[in-house]
Amino acid sequence: DDLRMAVTFQPCHLSWYQLTIEPNTLFYHQPPPLPDDDLLWDMQIAGQRYLAEQGYLQYEVSAYAKPGWRCQHNLNYWQFGDYLGIGAGAHGKISDASLGTITRLSKQRHPHTYLESAHTGAVVINCTTLRVDDVSLEFMMNALRLLEGFTNQEFTENTGLSMVCIEKPLQQAYARGWLVKESNGALQRIRATETGMRFLDEVLGLFVP
Repeated sequence: DDLRMAVTFQPCHLSWYQLTIEPNTLFYHQPPPLPDDDLLWDMQIAGQRYLAEQGYLQYEVSAYAKPGWRCQHNLNYWQFGDYLGIGAGAHGKISDASLGTITRLSKQRHPHTYLESAHTGAVVINCTTLRVDDVSLEFMMNALRLLEGFTNQEFTENTGLSMVCIEKPLQQAYARGWLVKESNGALQRIRATETGMRFLDEVLGLFVP
């Protein structure tokens, strides 16, 4: 019913996913009744079919859009692009091609503390340069959310790494029917199969260092 109600407003884009109970929330301390796994599966299949009938194309795990209305903001994340974190609690990701590094930054969360720290330049509370293994894992965590996956060229350009470093887990995923590789000359596109998309956590587990 919620999904049908949302569609009546004719939005150009919909994000649709099951409820996740987060710590430090009312639902965490007072959990509501939740459907079991079998019912969740049925809801997922029925919802995807309904959205497709209404003209919404799924292009990411939980994102559906009318033609030409994909979310450019989120695509930057999923394609492992860089972004600046501005303001209290903001996070950023910066790549330095000259050094071959990728750095993640986070800033003071509380607005009052953030404003006080701004006078001293101490707004950044964490600055981490990713290890090589973490870079490839983070890329896969984002890129495999997209139904179109990624190309070998995109992997190299965005991580600075060779595809060789993920060849072993890729072969394991191919063998299990979770990923497929489509070749067009030197360009290779890797994407999750329908099964792989539904069990993406298990797929990504293969790439954990």
